[in-house]
Amino acid sequence: QVQLVESGGGEVQPGGSVRLSCAASRIAFSIYRMGWYRQAPGKERERVAIILGDSKTQYADSVAGRFTISRDNAKNTVDLQMNTLKPEDTAVYYCYASVAGFEYWGQGIQVTVSP
Repeated sequence: QVQLVESGGGEVQPGGSVRLSCAASRIAFSIYRMGWYRQAPGKERERVAIILGDSKTQYADSVAGRFTISRDNAKNTVDLQMNTLKPEDTAVYYCYASVAGFEYWGQGIQVTVSP
């Protein structure tokens, strides 16, 4: 079974930075579309960033220019560097993997941005 394990969350002040990492196992990682989603209290889960196997990226408008997604196909990891964080970035962040119509999710990790 595919496993996605997130790490790196926590609490940070506005304007600060956090780096999330997701380690994937039991998949042919390089062919998977990988990404990060988030869900804030009382809101629907939303896509934050996607990275394809060829490392092409897509970002939500709300994070473009502040967040950077990257992948290491040799290590089976996908990272999300989050800079200039705002209180509205507070959410549980989920690692995501998909291929051929199958989708997998990590357990989620909390990021809290507060003074």
